[in-house]
Amino acid sequence: MAELDISEDYEDYLAGYADILTGACATGRRLVRDELEALRGRGERAAEAGIGLRTLIHAHLVTAQAVRPQLRGPAADHLLAAITQAVDAFAEGYERAQRLAVRQEEAARREFIDDLLYGRSDLGRLAERAERFGLILAHAHAVAVAQGAEPYDDGYPVTRGIESSLLARFGDRRILLTTKDGRLICIAPGDESDVLRYFAKQAYAATDGGQVAIGRAHPGVGGVVHSYEEALNTLDLAARMHLDDPVLHAADLLVYPVLTRDRQAMADLVRTVLGPLQQARGGAQPLIDTLTAYFDTGCVAAEAARRLSLSVRAMTYRLDRIHKLTGSDPGDPVHRYTLQTAVIGARLLGWPEEGV
Repeated sequence: MAELDISEDYEDYLAGYADILTGACATGRRLVRDELEALRGRGERAAEAGIGLRTLIHAHLVTAQAVRPQLRGPAADHLLAAITQAVDAFAEGYERAQRLAVRQEEAARREFIDDLLYGRSDLGRLAERAERFGLILAHAHAVAVAQGAEPYDDGYPVTRGIESSLLARFGDRRILLTTKDGRLICIAPGDESDVLRYFAKQAYAATDGGQVAIGRAHPGVGGVVHSYEEALNTLDLAARMHLDDPVLHAADLLVYPVLTRDRQAMADLVRTVLGPLQQARGGAQPLIDTLTAYFDTGCVAAEAARRLSLSVRAMTYRLDRIHKLTGSDPGDPVHRYTLQTAVIGARLLGWPEEGV
């Protein structure tokens, strides 16, 4: 074995080790509890000091080599067993300290993520903590949120796989990947849109066809939570509006928040324009679905009928029934805008199921 200079850096972690080996070998006994605990304690302190375990085990073996010439007969034969016990106890303490450090780091990271995404904590302190996790909150950031058929956590294979792909492709670009409420979240600098596009692609594949929403980039400490909330609202909007695109950009859907900014006005429009449809046999929902398909196909009745698995004649009958009940003709450009806006409002507000 190569010579190792056991410098003062390691003396504290080897103190009494040679005596422990000598005492155990003298009678052929196993190490006693106090000796094992002392070795575990030194292992913990070594881990906290950041000294490599391989280097320290090497130092223990070199020290044992120095003890070996002093032993004779059965005492020498027992040395290997004593070394095994001692090094095992030392490594156990070292690993115990490392596990504790990992748990503490995970707890600190989770606390930071929660504070960041909910806009809690002192903003100045939050900015300081962010640098530890690779973010400079003075810059603009954008957030992408992915959800799938099942919830995800930080330790899940899906999460680790996406994180590995991001690191392999982009390296250190101040990207933070995490999870919250079962969703995958990627935070990236506002000018790194390629990162979020790549995350969306990876997340869509890894979640077996999940959906990803990307918020707009916003500056400052509050920019992350603003973008995160936009992404969450976009996912909620997609569910209400039955938008099945794999990737949705909040910037492309700004018209919907505008329409619902005055919720009471939108509710009044829905009740006034679509309320009469509740008189139809089967209620309002089938006729709202008819209008939705009609508008989504560019007002092409034949294509709308195909989407609804109806005959063109049945589709025409429904459109005529809507005209008679509401007084608005879906085929008339003047009436069409009012009807389409009311239909969008109904979907956003969950009418008629949730009422308005």
